[in-house]
Amino acid sequence: MWRLISGIFMGWSLGANDSANVFGTAVSSGLIRYKTAVLLCSLFVIAGSVLEGEKCIKVLNDLSTYNINAAFGITLAASITMTILTYLGLPASTSQALVGAVIGWSIIEKVPNFKVVYKVVLCWVLTPICAVFIGWSFYKLLYPLIKRLFKSLISQNRFFFWSVIIIGCYGSYTLGANNVANVTGVYVGARLLSPKVAALIGGLSISLGVLTYSKKVMFTVGKSIVPLDSFSAAISLFSEAATLHIFTQIGIPVSSSQAIVGGVIGVGVAKDISTVDLRVITKIFLGWVSTPLTAAFLSFIGRYLELWASNSVFLYSCVN
Repeated sequence: MWRLISGIFMGWSLGANDSANVFGTAVSSGLIRYKTAVLLCSLFVIAGSVLEGEKCIKVLNDLSTYNINAAFGITLAASITMTILTYLGLPASTSQALVGAVIGWSIIEKVPNFKVVYKVVLCWVLTPICAVFIGWSFYKLLYPLIKRLFKSLISQNRFFFWSVIIIGCYGSYTLGANNVANVTGVYVGARLLSPKVAALIGGLSISLGVLTYSKKVMFTVGKSIVPLDSFSAAISLFSEAATLHIFTQIGIPVSSSQAIVGGVIGVGVAKDISTVDLRVITKIFLGWVSTPLTAAFLSFIGRYLELWASNSVFLYSCVN
């Protein structure tokens, strides 16, 4: 069971990095406090993991075949990748990290199931596009309506506050439901955990990351891409949550980072294209590209070292 350590580490890294994708816009806009955000996020992440987390586990197990050592090595490589990017303040994709690690691990002995890889990559491409469309369209449709319904500034602020709280809890729920497969899904394929137990352990480890190490990335996402008012924060967050929930029902774990960035860009375009900071978007895009490549490299090295150690032990036993 000690091999679960890398899965728990992966969950911690996911929570530390991806909680920004749920409450980062609300915290950076000053709508709610950081401590309130991480408490709500951690609770609803666990709920989403337990209630709907099993839906996305199957596709990861279809990528390749795993034993216990593979599950450990794959999640370790992915979690190290996520920790590095979290330290750098870059919102990265746990889905990309895990799939990259799966490919890196399995490519030595057998080619992974690229039919499934293509399906997952297509969903990665569609994720930000879907979020941009939701963010742009909902901002355009709802902004005039909200202004008519709530005349005073006090009533508007009260509405925005509760909207962000409710949408943030929904986003946390969908984060757990969609991304817990990235944490402990391979352990189900290795027959170490049942889907329900894997979802619970994964949800708890994500929650731990949210509570302990999420502040840096949370402020990067919310402030750096485009200046956000309260209504923009709410719409961006809803775009991310709705996108994740859509792909959860399809059974594909996707990037909450790509979803929230897409939502923020959609709102930024709806407001004024000139407010979008293209330099920050470029930096984040580089993080997305480097994520699967780094994870694949680390996983490949881990698999190579495991085979080398196994062969060394075998030769030693033959000689003696």
